[in-house]
Parts: sequence; structure tokens; C-alpha cells
Amino acid sequence: MNYLLVLCAALLIACSTQPKRDDSKYGASVGIVNHTEKYIDSASVNGAGGANMGAWEAGIGNVCCASVPRKWYPGMNVLVRWDMPEGSKHFYKEKMVEVEKYEEPGTIYLHFFPNDQVRVVVSQYAGWSPMHPIKAPEEPVTHPVQSR
Repeated sequence: MNYLLVLCAALLIACSTQPKRDDSKYGASVGIVNHTEKYIDSASVNGAGGANMGAWEAGIGNVCCASVPRKWYPGMNVLVRWDMPEGSKHFYKEKMVEVEKYEEPGTIYLHFFPNDQVRVVVSQYAGWSPMHPIKAPEEPVTHPVQSR
């Protein structure tokens, strides 16, 4: 009788264990997408990166390499650092940002918005592609003042 009880307990424990999380990683290129009117002198994710980007521009992942998990998991955060100089004065900033959910490995893109808002996505599509998870930046249209 004790044998059956132990066997049942062992089966219940085996069935209730969670599958192991896939912790494998790959080297992802880093891309920058700038949704602001300011020039980004440099930007990095977890210390990898360093590229620059003009105002209202989107690039491809052209700087190597950040270590990225092959599979997304909830609470996945990265440290983003960037510099948006004004004239000759540099303004270095950093922020922990949660990586948005992704289904497959790709380039890690840092999206910069006004008021130091940052979003991080992993995508196989360039920052300007219509297939990219976040719409490409668009420079606001300013209408000239017309005199009467």
C-alpha cells in the first residue's frame, strides 16, 4: 500500500513541474529608431551598440552585438543608455526598459520618443519597414504661415 502511495505522489510531482525555460542566447545587432527632433549621438543596450541616428530617422541593425534570449519571457528588461547632445553639450541618460514580446530572434531595436520615452523590440524587419512592430518615425509637417 505504501508503494502505491509513493508512486502516486511521484507521478503527481512529475506532472506538476514546469518546463525548463530556454535560456539560450544569440548575438543580435543593435538598431536605433529616432522618433524625436533631436540628434542621438550614441545609444546602447546592456553596453552593446554605440551607433548614432539623425532626427526622425530609422536604421537597420548595423552595430554588433547584444546578447539576447532566443525566447522572450515576461519581465525581460535591458539597460538602455543614450546621448542627445544640444550644441556641444552632451546629455547622457539611462533607463531600464522592458523588452516587448517577440516570437522569433531578430535585431534588437531601441526606439526613442519625446520626453525620454524608450521602447525596445526585437524584429527581423528594419526600423523603417512597414512590417516592423512599431511604425517608423515621421517628421511632423509644418505649414508655413501665409500672409494676407
